[in-house]
Amino acid sequence: MNRLTRITRHPIKGHGREDLASVSLLPGACLPWDRHWAVAHEAAKLVPGWNNCANFARGAKAPQLMAVTAALDEAKAEVTVSHPTQGTIRFRPDDPQDAARFLDWVAPLIPAERAAPTKIVSADVGMTDSPFPSVAILSDSSLADLSRHLGQPLAHDRWRGNLWIEGADPFAEFDWIGRQIRIGQSVLQIKERITRCVATMVNPMTGERDADTLGMLEKTYGHQDFGVYAVVVEGGPVALGDPWRLM
Repeated sequence: MNRLTRITRHPIKGHGREDLASVSLLPGACLPWDRHWAVAHEAAKLVPGWNNCANFARGAKAPQLMAVTAALDEAKAEVTVSHPTQGTIRFRPDDPQDAARFLDWVAPLIPAERAAPTKIVSADVGMTDSPFPSVAILSDSSLADLSRHLGQPLAHDRWRGNLWIEGADPFAEFDWIGRQIRIGQSVLQIKERITRCVATMVNPMTGERDADTLGMLEKTYGHQDFGVYAVVVEGGPVALGDPWRLM
């Protein structure tokens, strides 16, 4: 069955994920509140608006961040983050005093040799890894196929996607570049493949690297790509179980 199986957002880039039952997409925008904030480090060279991921603390450089989960109270712009060893903290990223509490909380999760996080930033666009406002669409069958080749089950959360679908052949999504896909009442334009980094090698439950995802992608498929970036061209609500079809 062609259906939507998971919706995930990441209120603070690289610092926790949150599953949703439904969401309303807007044309030309990221998933609402996805990567709304990001944590800049002391070596960041920020410019107004969108910034490259190299300016931010993230799982590729600090594996323990992959084990963070999040919950957002949209009405209060308040985030609750949890980690297996750091416990839980609730704070408002836009409040300087709250942000300082969060930076103290997250500091032990950053390796000593990495640039320390210094501030939380936001812009009028989500801080996705693409320079355009994107929604990441990933395939359950692609994940199952990679897991089979690797010889171990791989959690969806390694890939930090937004919309997961079932019903396609493994890695068929790469053939959809330039096409549109209707999911629920929204239509998205498939733009490009997502090239992956070492963050996907980290177990999102433990924050430890335990799977050579990049090596197996290269060995089996001849690339290190997983999932596709899409742009919302027709907004509307999407919910778990909604059907999808190519247009």
